[in-house]
Amino acid sequence: MRGLPALAWSAPLAQSAQAHAKIMAQEPALSHDYPGEPGLVERGKLAGAHFQTIAENIAAGWSAAQIDNAWMHSPSHREIILNPQLNALGVAVVRRGGQLYAVEDFAETAQALSLQAVEERVGTLLHAENVDASAPAGPAEQACRMRRGLPQGTTARAVVRFETPDLSQLPAAVMQQIRAKNFTRAAVGACPPPAAEDFTTYRIAILFY
Repeated sequence: MRGLPALAWSAPLAQSAQAHAKIMAQEPALSHDYPGEPGLVERGKLAGAHFQTIAENIAAGWSAAQIDNAWMHSPSHREIILNPQLNALGVAVVRRGGQLYAVEDFAETAQALSLQAVEERVGTLLHAENVDASAPAGPAEQACRMRRGLPQGTTARAVVRFETPDLSQLPAAVMQQIRAKNFTRAAVGACPPPAAEDFTTYRIAILFY
């Protein structure tokens, strides 16, 4: 439709979608989150999906064609389906009383992103907030590997460390620093998560000058 490449099928995303579809079929109303259920990000991680961005469409209908038509005529659902950033898909459908409950889980797989690519993406997000992120990455990468404090010799005035599976937006802690301190210059450093983690998140440090 937009010349996009085919999505790769993801068994973990399908498992995540199946878990949510089963719950959805038992509830009186459609929702992306039910009490006691892990959120979308956590569901994906628990299923073993490795992603940097994750998104979800849900629907109920009497046929697959009806559900597909509803998604494609809803701007928000259609935008997820046609998002060129997303490259993996898992789908689940549960039938109850003749009605179908469908879940589509989309993701941008994380393995393809190098640490440099992560730094570039965060730099782009900072640039959109009028922060120049062209300061050398070395000190920020060192800060990323540290538990607390600033690297020796740096002239940075503040550091924010965070882990996230989603590089489409800056965390609230980063935005608070930008707005409260009026920082206009920064360095971005990424580092690998500890070996015990499942690599569905990225570890990042931002030094503000």
